[in-house]
Amino acid sequence: MCATKRPDMPEQMTVTLTVNAQTRELVVDPGTSLIFVLRDEFALNGAKLGCGLEQCGACVVLVDGEPVYSCTKPIGDLEGKHVETVEGLAADDGRLHVIQESFLQLNAAQCGYCTAGLIMRTKALLADNPRPSRGEICAALDGHLCRCGAHPRVIKAVERASARLRERKR
Repeated sequence: MCATKRPDMPEQMTVTLTVNAQTRELVVDPGTSLIFVLRDEFALNGAKLGCGLEQCGACVVLVDGEPVYSCTKPIGDLEGKHVETVEGLAADDGRLHVIQESFLQLNAAQCGYCTAGLIMRTKALLADNPRPSRGEICAALDGHLCRCGAHPRVIKAVERASARLRERKR
């Protein structure tokens, strides 16, 4: 379940990265998967370790705005990068992000296990395409497994978030 250690990586290295707008520095085995650093070092438990094989999407976070499977991403590859997790979306006063609100309002997070990854993938999609078609939404979320059957509600939540974000920009 951990990223494979590359032969060109040292045993330990100092990695500086920004996580949810906070600069962090740590000495770590550079082959350690990002998900373990997020959960064990920074107590950010939103991303879940599902399959460890980039198959389920429960671990997706954003790295420099792009969706990344944190279960297989070596921390040593993230020097100077910006990582955003589902915990970083809410406002400082605790108000949920529009995407989080939409998922909550439409009960798109039935059991919740895969929800953080879906929300982060949605954020990346809407940043690139503020008015996605239903087909584009389905394609963007194709790498996520939801066994609860909430997928139709997830699509509606993405559509609602898209509309609400566009309203805010007017």
